[in-house]
Amino acid sequence: MADQIETNDYENGWKVLEELTENGHRIQEQVLEEILMRNAGTEYLSRFLHGQTDKQLFKNNVPIVTYEDIKPYIDRIANGETSNILLADPISEFIQSSGTSGGQPKLIPMTAENFEKKTLELTLVDPIVKRYFDGLEKGKTMSLFFVKKGSETPSGLTVRTLSSCYFMSDSFKKSAPKICTSPIETILCLDHKQSMYCQLLTGLLRRDHVVSISSIFGSVLARSIKFLEDHWNELCSNIRTGCLSDWITDLGCRNAVSLILTRPNPELADTIEHICGNESWEGIIKKLWPEAKYINSVITGTMSQYISLLDFYGGGVPLVSPSYGSSESTFGINLTPLSNPYDVSYTFLPNMAYFEFLPVDKDRGEKAQESDFDGVSSQWSSEITNANGNVGPVDFANVKLGQYYEVVVTTFTGLYRYRVGDVLKLTGFHNNSPQFQFVERRNTVLSIDMDKTSEADLLKAIGNAKRHLEPLGFMLMTFSSYAETSSIPGRYVLFWELKFKESTRCPKLDAKIMEQCCSIVEESLDFTYKSLREANKIAALELRVVKHGTFDALMDFYVSKGASINQYKTPCCIKSEEAVKVLNSGVVEKFFSSKTFFLS
Repeated sequence: MADQIETNDYENGWKVLEELTENGHRIQEQVLEEILMRNAGTEYLSRFLHGQTDKQLFKNNVPIVTYEDIKPYIDRIANGETSNILLADPISEFIQSSGTSGGQPKLIPMTAENFEKKTLELTLVDPIVKRYFDGLEKGKTMSLFFVKKGSETPSGLTVRTLSSCYFMSDSFKKSAPKICTSPIETILCLDHKQSMYCQLLTGLLRRDHVVSISSIFGSVLARSIKFLEDHWNELCSNIRTGCLSDWITDLGCRNAVSLILTRPNPELADTIEHICGNESWEGIIKKLWPEAKYINSVITGTMSQYISLLDFYGGGVPLVSPSYGSSESTFGINLTPLSNPYDVSYTFLPNMAYFEFLPVDKDRGEKAQESDFDGVSSQWSSEITNANGNVGPVDFANVKLGQYYEVVVTTFTGLYRYRVGDVLKLTGFHNNSPQFQFVERRNTVLSIDMDKTSEADLLKAIGNAKRHLEPLGFMLMTFSSYAETSSIPGRYVLFWELKFKESTRCPKLDAKIMEQCCSIVEESLDFTYKSLREANKIAALELRVVKHGTFDALMDFYVSKGASINQYKTPCCIKSEEAVKVLNSGVVEKFFSSKTFFLS
């Protein structure tokens, strides 16, 4: 039904959304029925269903799994076996996950039909934003999109990221000139520095026609603004002379930019120079692109650390987090674009996959010494194991307001009762479709001794600490952490990159203030951490402040290891010794918590 939508027909788009959400329960049952009709005879499902397509049998017999459980099947297909060991439809390619949020990259099967279904999400976002922002059809989006060179499996199947798959598709190549300021050649350039430079240049040349700014993740937009800080003088020189810098050697970029940079424009160069030459870059996006009505970028989950920074740069331009998805599946879209960025909820789309939800007892603490899946306690795992189809995961129709859930997905492309690893909170309903707020990736971020600190706990603790700095004019640009266990007792180490609001130069940090920040982080962590600190089984938290550009170097490191700049997420916790070395190379000052804990 929803597959019939026309991209520019936003009235029809709203109609489709209403039909989908009003009939969510029925559509979910149809989706599961269709998946089983197609795939019950595969080697994987035959082990549990014996060729039957009964939905209740599926829920009773098919286990809830992680990627490691299906990886042997993925590997067999990658090495040349037919895809029907896992799914009936032929695999067109493998989608590679970013690998920066959950460990090693994963290979997720993709079919031609499923790719078309995923692009539907983009057509449904369009009618939503047009209801909230007028005049979008009169301009273009200044896009900051990038692609990554793909690879091949031994059997010859293409492996690439989902964003690269989309940006290299014929449908995007056809639509890009109508909606983006960036020529398609600059987006498809494999040299990310040349690509970013040319996309910013064409965005500045067309600044009066820019009605929105777009990147996939907030981290990419934040990096692009920092890149602009470092290159605005050169960009102005190009605009002033009408000549592109010699170091831009990609022929596609040079030819495409030459069609836009057609003559010297000293007046525009003076305007941009005047704006960028200010000591403070507060509101720089609004000043450079005065007609921009919103910023389109995912800023939930770990990306929420960039909200205050993008607010600072945005100068009042609303931040819109459009959708929630992953390499495995599309989940939902944001029906209220103007909601507080910290409180975004996504309405699940019932036709994208079959969804189940594992209840999570947030108040139970989930702090176990043993862990069988990314920090999920063994107590929680046994509850799932003992469910026998009657207790445990619930479906679309049985989720409860205010409850926390871990999402489980069954797709058309060979994922059956697959734990994505995301914890969500049910915040409401749109018609009969649930609306969820993203809470955290369900994995242990930091771990020493018996303590396991989650992503959500760490984000909250750092959020409390950074508020101590903001009245002094400092902003936390980005952060990461790692567990230092080379000495006994071990300690948690934070890396912060700071920015001074009023100037590009950062004044000397007050040691007392920074030590207080360390103490605030520790005070914000849970009882287990505090008790281990009291017993001297964890040493005082350390904060290492790094110089400007250090986290850019970290992104470059991960990109050099195969990550996609488009899908890059700054890891909350670093486990790679090489990555820690990158951050340590930029350390300019160190501070320690002076907090003493007496809990008894």
